[in-house]
Amino acid sequence: MPVSHQTRHKNKTIATLLAFLLGGLGLHRLYLGGWRDRWLWLHLSCLPAAWLVTQLAPEANVFYKLLPIMVSTLAGFLQALVLGLTPDDKWDVRHNAGSGRQSDTRWPVAVILVATMMIGTGSLIATISRLFDLLYTGGAYG
Repeated sequence: MPVSHQTRHKNKTIATLLAFLLGGLGLHRLYLGGWRDRWLWLHLSCLPAAWLVTQLAPEANVFYKLLPIMVSTLAGFLQALVLGLTPDDKWDVRHNAGSGRQSDTRWPVAVILVATMMIGTGSLIATISRLFDLLYTGGAYG
């Protein structure tokens, strides 16, 4: 008698929430793909990259020292939008093919998406503004 391999059902709301809250560390990638996910390791590499910038340029502005973490966090916000806006049927084909269940996303994902848009776009605008301030005025505005 053949043994059927049934995989764990991946919840789209949880994945979107993880990307929104902890996307900078790639925890949504860990939830979806496990430790073998290459993008997870790219997210996690932001921590040693920030440490390396701190060690190589201790006199640099703190913005530059935290820039790898900020870029990873902004990528996490973008991924939260992509995950949350994926239709349930496509979500199930990609992440739940062997789970035997179907996703039925409800209103919490919409709330997470609104929060992602608010905080994510605000963070993106602030990051771009500060970067341009440092590059073009040497930090004259802050």
